[in-house]
Amino acid sequence: MGALFFATPNNRNMFIIIGLMLTGMLLGYLLRKRNLREIHKVITVLIWLLLFTLGIEVGGNEQIIKGLHTLGLEALILTIGGTLGSVIAAWALWKALYKRKGGQA
Repeated sequence: MGALFFATPNNRNMFIIIGLMLTGMLLGYLLRKRNLREIHKVITVLIWLLLFTLGIEVGGNEQIIKGLHTLGLEALILTIGGTLGSVIAAWALWKALYKRKGGQA
């Protein structure tokens, strides 16, 4: 019997998401030599659509809207910390890769 047979509904969703991701990876691997110039535009539009849909979902959730004022400083600190951490890690990786190649960053 397969793993999906014993999965609860929440686990089943996880298997579906992972399966979709792996299918996309396989498709990307198979199509890697093709010239897909317009794919970046399609991805950008789909991300915008996803963010718009997420905004509708958040705006329609009364608990989230009522709790927005309590997030304030904590959310700001987490956002700034996450962004700064990502920027510093990307900068360090960029420097490390260029030094390894003998170039200047």
